[in-house]
Amino acid sequence: MPQSVRAVPAVLLLHGFSSRKERMADTIGRSLSKLGVAALSIDLPLHGAREDGMEGLSLRNPLALVQKWHLAVREANAAVEYLRARSDIDCQRIGLAGYSLGAYLGVTVASRNAHASALALAAGGDLPERTPFASIVRSIADPRRAAHLFSGRPLLMINGRYDRTIRPEQARALFEAAGEPKELRWYDGGHWPPQHAVDQVATWLAEHLAGERSASRSA
Repeated sequence: MPQSVRAVPAVLLLHGFSSRKERMADTIGRSLSKLGVAALSIDLPLHGAREDGMEGLSLRNPLALVQKWHLAVREANAAVEYLRARSDIDCQRIGLAGYSLGAYLGVTVASRNAHASALALAAGGDLPERTPFASIVRSIADPRRAAHLFSGRPLLMINGRYDRTIRPEQARALFEAAGEPKELRWYDGGHWPPQHAVDQVATWLAEHLAGERSASRSA
């Protein structure tokens, strides 16, 4: 929480695969706080303090992994409701920010949660071109469809030009599926964004949650 006598905007932070809430809190969370925006970072199922049993789960029991995905969606929505219920948070100014796996989750949650006023995705994109059983996977989580459903609210994507985990073509595919207003930025790096890119995302969120309008552009 930033120092303020009034209710402040807030952002739900969603981390990447094999990561934990502290990494998001200590990077973009700190940047947001300096800009007067509160941040809530949560451990996703099978991560951080909840990581028991993560190894091999997808191979041993794909249905259990699907259940964990649905649990993550429910918990992210519950986190939004938690922020909205706090008297020190402005319930009309809540955003989501996701990195990598958190970007997949963030666009899924924001697409169906009307309380998400702005969405920032770092190292996010569409499913890989050769995703096994793609039609089945998309019936569970389809990033392009989710991005389209989010249309009408501001979206920022920031991606690495040399990312080999979420490749540039995946980022472009997701960006093209999204409606206006939207913006795609690139940083010279790989999967993890450098601090200056993290600070860009924080500044963008602070500006849009303050009510400033965005213009769509791809840089």
